[in-house]
Amino acid sequence: MKNALNRLKVLPLLACLVLLAGCETVAHTFTATVDALPDVKMRPRVEENAEPNWVSATGYAPISQQPGETQQQKMLNAMRASKLRAYQELAGIIHGQYLFGTTQVEDMVLQNDRFRTSVAGIVRGARVVKSYPVQDDVYATVLEVDLNRVQRAWVLSDN
Repeated sequence: MKNALNRLKVLPLLACLVLLAGCETVAHTFTATVDALPDVKMRPRVEENAEPNWVSATGYAPISQQPGETQQQKMLNAMRASKLRAYQELAGIIHGQYLFGTTQVEDMVLQNDRFRTSVAGIVRGARVVKSYPVQDDVYATVLEVDLNRVQRAWVLSDN
């Protein structure tokens, strides 16, 4: 009887050892298999002949506020400023905008509410659709870019 009790005490211990030893083998085998796999980088699928997905942005600039001695110089500076503003709009569409805001409340009354935005990014492949004066004192430039072409450029630049 005493011999049977000793065997019953040893049996659970042996069962735990067998189970733990099996886990070690499985974990070791899995790790070895993963390490033996080749390093394959999956590229996103890009359809070469996809329909163009055009987005456009318009930039405006006041002519009279531009630096310059003559009206023609002011007009050229307004054309340039409106184009740069349109590029800024496209960068916001492609890359998104960073927004930072603060609100100050005192005695449950709104005292101050501020926010700032910024845009950063590279815009390639944009083209000027139209550049024209609006009324007498504003110049506008419309740019457009194919988002599928932008995506292809990003995917190809990773290689």
